[in-house]
Amino acid sequence: MGNQPSLMDKLTSLAKRRGFVFQSSEIYGGLGSTWDYGPLGVELKRNVKNRWWRDMVTAREDVVGMDAAILMHPKVWEASGHVEQFHDLMVENKLTNRRHRLDQLLAGQGQEVVAGLATALGIKVQAGDSPVDVTIPRIMAAIAERGGDVELNGHGILDPGASGKFKEGDWTVPREFALMFKTHIGPTEDEASVTYLRPETAQGIFVNFLNVQSTARAKLPFGIAQMGKAFRNEITTGNFLFRTREFEQMELEYFVRPDETTKWLEYWADLRLNWYLALGITASKLRLRPHSAEELAHYSKACYDVEYQFPFMQQADGSPGWGELEGIADRGTYDLSRHQEASGKKLAFFDPELNQSVLPAVVETSAGVDRTVLTLLADAYHEEQVPSASSGQSETRVVLRLAPALAPITVAVFPLVNKDGMPELARKLVDDLRGDFAAFYDAGGSIGRRYRRQDEAGTPFGVTIDGQTTEDQTVTVRDRDSMAQERVALEQVAGYVREKMGG
Repeated sequence: MGNQPSLMDKLTSLAKRRGFVFQSSEIYGGLGSTWDYGPLGVELKRNVKNRWWRDMVTAREDVVGMDAAILMHPKVWEASGHVEQFHDLMVENKLTNRRHRLDQLLAGQGQEVVAGLATALGIKVQAGDSPVDVTIPRIMAAIAERGGDVELNGHGILDPGASGKFKEGDWTVPREFALMFKTHIGPTEDEASVTYLRPETAQGIFVNFLNVQSTARAKLPFGIAQMGKAFRNEITTGNFLFRTREFEQMELEYFVRPDETTKWLEYWADLRLNWYLALGITASKLRLRPHSAEELAHYSKACYDVEYQFPFMQQADGSPGWGELEGIADRGTYDLSRHQEASGKKLAFFDPELNQSVLPAVVETSAGVDRTVLTLLADAYHEEQVPSASSGQSETRVVLRLAPALAPITVAVFPLVNKDGMPELARKLVDDLRGDFAAFYDAGGSIGRRYRRQDEAGTPFGVTIDGQTTEDQTVTVRDRDSMAQERVALEQVAGYVREKMGG
């Protein structure tokens, strides 16, 4: 049993086999934790982004969009606090030379290990304190105050290792690790030419705040939304798409009066949790978790995380864990005030309702595109035993039960055999459907094999053109999840699919 592949192993294999995600630069041995989206993956990713943009921007009167450059003036990152504070504590196991982000390493330990280290650092652990949400942030703060001069050995801290099997390590003292990628602009590489690949898209919104506000003639409250790539030189990456050094964000900065942040934080936290539920993600595996005071980022006054119970989030004691999908934060006036001070440019604007100038506060929603794709794949993956179409024996059917509106292919059309006019009818139906749906023509192999391929691709509807079609102009429509089949008039296939998708 110990050699059985994990769900993540199966998911990674399926993603490559069906063209969702490939290892980047694979022919050269790959580059760790970088991934390329294949034909199905790019469609799923695009559907997620389109859904987010529709719900967060297009469908609302109070939000507009923008797209800022990845490279920005280095003073932006000084003013935002990233140059000074955007670091993680790193430790190394001297036995294996494996490096770990300390807070993530501790999050995988048993509660008694975390509590023991906290006690050694003079931190009082009370009954009911969550190791991840309360105790570990306190440990990290205490280590930072000591400049990293803390001995970690002797506390039973285990190294999960490359195989996921926990073994006790011989640990170095923690040291800071800068998360921003540095680069240079221009022909010379000196301090004057240094800039950074952005670690978040938010700052592009903040420095353009007055440009957008004035041109959009926006009044409080209003939001500015943006999607784009961000980069973080993470110490430890892995778990497929969950933690990578290059990733894509979907962020909203919602500008409000400073005394109204609590109301809007609650509003957006609730709205964003329900957005994931509307994508068809299992409700019992989603939660909205408020941050403890110890967890809050340097810019945040309060924060919620939308979290999913990922299959790889397991602690040393075997208990399940949760991973962040999205953060919803009350950033107060931190960002605009910092940029106003550093740039010398006034960022307050006149609020006619208050009859005075206001420097708005911000409530931010920050989601990861890649983590959302991973969540959808992990949540949709199912295996079930079904009778084999060829032998009658039981076989394993792998199916991705993606919401039909998100599936890379909506309808697959199959000619039963490649003769008697069936391919021509099938191709014409595909052409007709493509105006409204993602339609795919598949004539390769047995019909059973084609069904299995489309099940693994997450295609919700399969349409078979057979001998009866040439006689009475009806087709067989197969449902992915139930495998039930129904005869439908050829001319009514589009309406049938639209009805099943809810409109």
